[in-house]
Amino acid sequence: MVDPREEAYHVIVKVLKKGVFSSNLLDKAGRKLEKAGADHNLFYTLVKGVIKMQRNLDWVAAAYAADRDKYEATNLKIRILLFMALYQLRHCDHIPDHAALHETVEMAKRLYNKGVADWVNGMARSVQRDPDRVAYPDDPVRRLALEHSFPDDMVRSWMDEWGEDETEMLCMYFNDVPRLNIRANLLATTPRRLSAYFARREVKLEHSGVSPNMLFTRQPRQVLRDVAHQEGYFSIQDPSAALIVELLQPHPGHSVLDLFAGPGGKCTYIAELMDNEGEVIAVDKIPNKVKKLKQAAHRLQIGIIQTVTEDCFRYGPVAPAYDRVLLDVPCSGWGVLQKKAELRWQAAQDMGELQKLQEAAIEHGARFVKSGGLLVYSTCTVNRAENEDRVRNFLGRHSEYSLVDAATVAPSEFTSEGFLKTIPHRHHVDGAFAALLLRK
Repeated sequence: MVDPREEAYHVIVKVLKKGVFSSNLLDKAGRKLEKAGADHNLFYTLVKGVIKMQRNLDWVAAAYAADRDKYEATNLKIRILLFMALYQLRHCDHIPDHAALHETVEMAKRLYNKGVADWVNGMARSVQRDPDRVAYPDDPVRRLALEHSFPDDMVRSWMDEWGEDETEMLCMYFNDVPRLNIRANLLATTPRRLSAYFARREVKLEHSGVSPNMLFTRQPRQVLRDVAHQEGYFSIQDPSAALIVELLQPHPGHSVLDLFAGPGGKCTYIAELMDNEGEVIAVDKIPNKVKKLKQAAHRLQIGIIQTVTEDCFRYGPVAPAYDRVLLDVPCSGWGVLQKKAELRWQAAQDMGELQKLQEAAIEHGARFVKSGGLLVYSTCTVNRAENEDRVRNFLGRHSEYSLVDAATVAPSEFTSEGFLKTIPHRHHVDGAFAALLLRK
């Protein structure tokens, strides 16, 4: 029998010890669990939850340690067993405490020995008996970072932008379980028909309230397993990404260049809005992302996308030949922390180097836009240094471009200072940014 807790443990260890991304590990283990008929939801809940909350769980555990130095010297692989027990006790109301403790302790015995199992059991029961012993620092940055499990620098940057109260709301949003957002394939159906189709199967789809073509559901497994997905009637996409494509305003017959196009969510929506008429050149240097883009286009029956597996900075010939250019540039990803559990711990990129890359990307992409054409620069982050600052610096150097007020295209509630900006805790979608630029 495949144990979902044990499968979750192995994934968590690989992510937290080796710094790998969880997506491929989740897919592989998920298929194994599904084949065995094991509890798929418990597996996902533990992996995502423990990875997100590991800093808080570590702080909580340390508060109950008789010898803090000895606790901190304990191998992370052993502490992760304790994290799993504590996460179930503190965050999983649907799991009885006795089951959470028993199953985790038994797993510790199987994987290690009775001594490790007794330590996990003793520590977890101490927390269970006296849950109010945990105290947090008075300093607001440290408090929020430890209580909600984020790096200090990340919390500090958000507090500079929004203040303490809103930063806490943002942290809480990122720690919540994401809902499944889907985009109706306009080449095959409409949101209304798709909702009716799933209603007949007792699955509720609701309109996102953000984009007219976006729906969401609290029944993700039923939706993803349905044949309608395999047959191309919808795609998985956050509404913030749909807003970015709608800001680009692609029309049938246009010539569109999508740089950094993989894995293709925005690219396929561009083609759908073009009614599969015209051309979309999709460039990405990562073969696996291009492969996923091709698979998505095939599933959605899109025929106008031409893929190019090449470094975007080497793509050419450089000529002002396109009606629309989308630059969805590499970024810190600080807007998608709800869905990408481990990203908060892997966000120690060299921000200076990242911003240089973004600067180079907008310079390169801008050269492909026709006179009278539109360029969209976008990210999935809420960091001004990667967003507004990059665009304003570019406009300061290029008088042939002007900023088009995003509120003239997108709903004004998602715009600020002329830009498209979605704020997770306010709009209940991923954090995203986009600037619409007109080549005069």
